[in-house]
Amino acid sequence: MNNKPELVFVPGPGVGHLIPFVELAKLLVHRHHRLSITVLIIKPPFDSKNNAYLDLLSAGDGINFVHLPTNDLQTFNAQSILTSFIESHKPQVKEAVSKLVLSESASDDSPKLAGFVLDMCCTSLIDVADEFGVPSYIFFTSSAAFLGLMIHVQALYDEQNKHIVDLKDSDSELEVPCLANTLPAKVLPFVYLDKDWSMIMFELARRFRRVNGIIVNSFKELESFAFKSLSSGETNIPPVYPIGPILNLDGKRIDLGSAESKTKAEIIEWLEDQPPSSVVFLCFGSMGSFDEEQVKDIARALEQSGHRFLWSLRQPPPKDQFVAPNDYKNLTDALPEGFLDRTARIGKVIGWAPQVSVLAHKAIGGFVSHCGWNSVLESIWFGVPIAAWPMYAEHQLNAFEMVIELESAVEIKMEYRKDFLGENKTMVSAEEIERGIRKLMEDDNKITRRIKEMSEKSRKEMMEGGSSFTSLGCFINDVMSYLS
Repeated sequence: MNNKPELVFVPGPGVGHLIPFVELAKLLVHRHHRLSITVLIIKPPFDSKNNAYLDLLSAGDGINFVHLPTNDLQTFNAQSILTSFIESHKPQVKEAVSKLVLSESASDDSPKLAGFVLDMCCTSLIDVADEFGVPSYIFFTSSAAFLGLMIHVQALYDEQNKHIVDLKDSDSELEVPCLANTLPAKVLPFVYLDKDWSMIMFELARRFRRVNGIIVNSFKELESFAFKSLSSGETNIPPVYPIGPILNLDGKRIDLGSAESKTKAEIIEWLEDQPPSSVVFLCFGSMGSFDEEQVKDIARALEQSGHRFLWSLRQPPPKDQFVAPNDYKNLTDALPEGFLDRTARIGKVIGWAPQVSVLAHKAIGGFVSHCGWNSVLESIWFGVPIAAWPMYAEHQLNAFEMVIELESAVEIKMEYRKDFLGENKTMVSAEEIERGIRKLMEDDNKITRRIKEMSEKSRKEMMEGGSSFTSLGCFINDVMSYLS
C-alpha cells in the first residue's frame, strides 16, 4: 500500500472536548509514523476560549487543523449543541473532507482516507462517513461507566418501554450492568431526569451501535467491572478500546495570556512555601460557579477546618445565559467580611487556576472537585485524592463511581446538581463541606493510599506492555485493516 492512512477527527465544540482529541491525535501519529490526522474544528456558538488553546497548536508532525465556517444558531440553547448545531455542520464537514480526498487523489504517495473519529456528541456525522464509504469511530471522552449507563437506559426504553425519567424525585435504585452497586436515582445525571434531554441521549446511544469501534478515555485497571460488562457481548455494541488516561500534561492550557501566566507564577510561588501534601485545592471546572450564599458556606467551612487551601472562585454568569463564569473583579465582594484577612496565613483565593500545574505540585494534599472526567483522570495521574462535589453533565455518576464503586474519593454531596443554565435547588452546608475536607485531608487516609496506587497503574498502562498501550495498538490495527 503506497497511500498513507488519514483519519478525520471531529471533536465536539468546547475546549474540554478539543483537548483530549488533540492529545489522542499526538499519541496516534507518534505510535504510527505513517498515519496522518486532520482535525476539523467546530467553533462553539457561545463565548469560548478555544482560540487561546488553538493558538498554542500548529499543524505538522502528521496533524493538520481545519477551522470549519461558523454557523449561527437562530435559537440557541444547550440541547441544540447535540442536535441542530452539529447537524447543521454536515455540509461543511462533507466539503472539508471532499477537498481532502481530492488532494489525496493527486498523488500516489498522498494519504488515503481511512475513517472518521467522532466526538460522542457528534454522532450525526456518522452519515458523512458512510457517504465516503469509510469506517467511523466514537472517541468517548468520559468514563466507561457512563458509556454503559447510556447503552443500558436506551435499551430499557427501546426494548422494555421503561423510561428512566420516571425515577425523578424517587428513592429508587437502578440496576446497571456496568456498575457493581445499584445506582440511586438521586445521582442520575441531569440529562436523564429531563424528558427532552433523555430523548437526545437515547438517540446518541442508538448511533453508538452503528460505528466500528468506541475509544474510551479510561483504563481497564480503573474501571475493570465496567469494561468487563461492555465486552460481554450482551450490550450489542461495537468493540471498545480503553486507551486512557489521555491528558494534556505539558502545561499548554487555555487562558495562557500574559495576565494568566503571571497568575500561574504567583500561585506556584505560593505553593512552594507550603508543606508537602498540606493544601486542599478547590476547583470546579470551566463552568463551575456558586451563588453568594453558597460561596459564604464554602468560606466558613474552609476557615473552620483550619486546613491550608487554594480556592479557585469564579463569578456566575448572568441568569439564563449559557456562558462560562468569569473571574471576580474584587474577591472581597463575594466573601464573608474579614475572611481574606483571617485566612491570609493559610489560604489563597484565586480566579482562574492552572489545574494541571497545581495538581502536580507536592504541596497539594486533596482536591475538592466537580468530578468532570478530565479532572478525575488528572487527579488520579498525580495521585491526589478527591472530595466529590458534582455539578452538571455526567458528574454525579463520576462522583458515585469514585466514592462508592472504586472507594477512591470522599463525598461532599453526590446528589448536588445544576442544570445547563447553572440553576440548582440544593445547598451544601458549611458543616457538610467541612466534614468532607477533614476526611479528605486526614492523616493515614486509605483513600489517599488507593489513589496513589491507581496513579502508578495509570502511568504503567500507557507504557509499552500496558493495557492502554496494547488497546491503542488494536485500534490502529483495526483502522489499517480497512485499507488493506
